[in-house]
Amino acid sequence: MIEQLSIPTAAGSFDAIAAGPEDGRPVLLLHGFPEAAVEWEHQVATLGVLGYRAVAPDQRGYSPGVRPEQASEYGIDDLVGDVLAIADRLGWNEFDLVGHDWGGAVAWWTADAHPARLRSLAVVSTPHPAALAEAMKTDEDQHLRSAYMTEWRQTRVTERRMLENGADALRRIFDWKVPPSKIDEYVQRLSEPGALTAALNWYRAGRPGGKIGPIEVPTLYIWSTEDAAFGSTAALDTANRVTGPYRFEMIEDVSHWVVEEAPEAVTSLLVEHLSSH
Repeated sequence: MIEQLSIPTAAGSFDAIAAGPEDGRPVLLLHGFPEAAVEWEHQVATLGVLGYRAVAPDQRGYSPGVRPEQASEYGIDDLVGDVLAIADRLGWNEFDLVGHDWGGAVAWWTADAHPARLRSLAVVSTPHPAALAEAMKTDEDQHLRSAYMTEWRQTRVTERRMLENGADALRRIFDWKVPPSKIDEYVQRLSEPGALTAALNWYRAGRPGGKIGPIEVPTLYIWSTEDAAFGSTAALDTANRVTGPYRFEMIEDVSHWVVEEAPEAVTSLLVEHLSSH
């Protein structure tokens, strides 16, 4: 059974889904754009059955209770701070961290800044940020794949374009790889006043000020070969950015929306990873 939680923090109250016993090994799962915590419902439910305490929050801007207006309040330090605030509120001194897409980027930065808090790290799709930055500079393919980020930083214009005609452009982002009922839910959430702007503020907050270093904690990185956002250059280079135990898994013929397009495969790899660390 999946529970609905409200997690109060100094920044506001985060909505979340959860499953598993309160005293189970804690796992925090971070969603990407333009999704929500329910992206992880298959993984949360399975982990709960296996005795883990799995919690997936609607992150900053996606939870109505934590939706600041200024783009500057969506910087990576704020997002990492949210992860720790949620874990603190749940009473988790050490936990396993999982992320996809933007949630994956936050997971990488959290592992870099606070390795002592993490038992393990698992990231889906998103390469190590330093590997991605290098690929964007040196690999024309990755530069082209990342061009949408510049477009999405254009305030207001992007929101109007994404939501017009029944949110057709927003729906097309999913490339028909996510169940229609889930897409409807994401569109409904992001059609609320201010919600899409808040989600896009993750792109508009500016690049992180500091440099991210090599990751020490045991890491699983899952990349799918048909990912439109992240090419193979950064995906393969990620191995050079982890000094702790590292496992790289490539899922063939699956899009960027791998968590929902291939939920059993992702869950199986995640459970193997957790059980080995």
